[in-house]
Amino acid sequence: MVLKVFFPSCCSSAESGILIGRWIPEQSSAVILAVVHFPFIPVQVKQYLREVQQVTKVSVSVLGSWNNSKQEKEESLSEFLEDLGTIFSHEPWIQISKEGDSKFWNCSTLQKQPDNHREEEIILVYYDQRKVMLSHLHPPSDTADLGAEDASKLSAIFNTVASSKVLFMTDRYDDGPIKMTHWQSDGIEASIIVELMKQASVPACMLLTFLLSLVSGVCNSRVLKFWPLSFLWSKLSTCEQLGHRLQHLQVISSSKKAQNQTQLMRKANIFVSLLIDVALGILLMSWLYRKNQIGHLADTLIPVADHVAEELQDLLQWLMGAPAGLKMNRALDQVLGRFFLYHIHLWISYIHLMSPFIEMILWYVGLSACLGLTVALCILSDIIALLTFHIYCFYVYGARLYCLKIYGLSSLWRLFRGKKWNVLRQRVDSCSYDLDQLFIGTLLFTILLFLLPTTALYYLVFTLLCLLVVIVQGLIHLLVDLIDSLPLYSIILRFCRSYRLAAGVKFRVLEQQDGKPLRLLMQLHPCRHPSLVLPLSMGTGELKQESRKLVTQESMGTGEQKTGHSSVGKRKIQLLKKQCLYQPSVLWQCGADIQAADLQLLP
Repeated sequence: MVLKVFFPSCCSSAESGILIGRWIPEQSSAVILAVVHFPFIPVQVKQYLREVQQVTKVSVSVLGSWNNSKQEKEESLSEFLEDLGTIFSHEPWIQISKEGDSKFWNCSTLQKQPDNHREEEIILVYYDQRKVMLSHLHPPSDTADLGAEDASKLSAIFNTVASSKVLFMTDRYDDGPIKMTHWQSDGIEASIIVELMKQASVPACMLLTFLLSLVSGVCNSRVLKFWPLSFLWSKLSTCEQLGHRLQHLQVISSSKKAQNQTQLMRKANIFVSLLIDVALGILLMSWLYRKNQIGHLADTLIPVADHVAEELQDLLQWLMGAPAGLKMNRALDQVLGRFFLYHIHLWISYIHLMSPFIEMILWYVGLSACLGLTVALCILSDIIALLTFHIYCFYVYGARLYCLKIYGLSSLWRLFRGKKWNVLRQRVDSCSYDLDQLFIGTLLFTILLFLLPTTALYYLVFTLLCLLVVIVQGLIHLLVDLIDSLPLYSIILRFCRSYRLAAGVKFRVLEQQDGKPLRLLMQLHPCRHPSLVLPLSMGTGELKQESRKLVTQESMGTGEQKTGHSSVGKRKIQLLKKQCLYQPSVLWQCGADIQAADLQLLP
């Protein structure tokens, strides 16, 4: 039988006492949470543990004794620690002793039942209690190879430490009768600024919730659902972005507490994204109103619009001739060219009519940058759409004319074949036509066919121009979506406190000594991507098969035995070092096959 003892590294220098933690019988594991120092009254310790169990719903109990003989060696103390097993009824009773500054500890179990003579092998796993407490395990979503049971075993360790938050609220400065050592025993880790912000955020969220309820009530009113306003609301990207940010503010200011870590991370990501968006918008606004930048933009906007109109006029003049040597229908070419030139002249007149008010409009539009950089970018997209509205109209005219000709040609082609489209049954049926109908159909088909290249050329040119405008607007909206959806808070945690986003653990084999338990160091492995939990890079099947192969060879006597170490033991250590990432189930299922006497000393 293999016994796994998870010992917090912060308790390695604690004074002698008893070990407080949770026993997981399904895994044969003991999770040590704290060390209670002498002197103490056993009745008070039991009462305190019952209170902790009622609050945390975790079966916390006394698991064993801790003997730190760093200053002096007393056999009476060791005997006294062994006798504590009769007071605190726990099976098995774990005894851990540390002699001086030695890093090799003695770890044994005391069986209270005399009939139980099983020799247990102990694996001592050190873990950072602070990181495990503050981290939130994100097991891999793809459990086809790893198995859901592996993640549950690892989560049991994390949940035990995370659920025992009440146990860590007592430090050495408390006047209580029980003195303990844990990761907060020197003082509760907190920040005055954070606590003040928490207290100030309550009335701020209430005020923000009230204002947002008023704004949402106005936005949901029936007045805005009538045709002109509803059409503008659906077509302007600025209105859509404002509605999107309104939903984000409602999520942040909601008084409902986050039910799980995913909702909490979502709120934090939205909050940080909103702060950075507003900060960038204020920087943009300060740049716009510095040194009369808005006046320079207004003076530049009109010449740019005139230049675009002149380029369109030159393009239409080129299309009205012989573009690329193509022979066009001159009459239709002239009609379409003059039609579009007339619209360009109207657009130039409209721009010059609005030129005295452009600077004032930009001045008021620049104030909206305080709502965020994304709002300013959406306004820029709407301005581009308004300035290129004539190009969109040209595209619509060309597309409608081209579609009418295609529909006419397809109908006349069915007439040649003696077919017609049945509207009721939505299919093509046979039909007999008169000679006059066939003559007129042939004449119209010929006319439309010879006019099609001219129409197709105009349609192609204005489609490419409209596509160019759509690409520019698409790049702007891509930047807006990137700012909205980028998990900035998770990225900051990934680089600053990577243990907060744990995808798994690493077990590193520490230096070993003959006759001492196997020592492992549990290290947190962060997520590879902050917003997407990726599966671990290796499965447990390969390691289990290799471990069983080694055990079979050892049982058959193929391993070459040496004094203190064996080749099989060396291969086991190399196997563990080679697999830097693995699920804890490997430790549970393969740990029984690792003999402490067969391990090679590692640097």
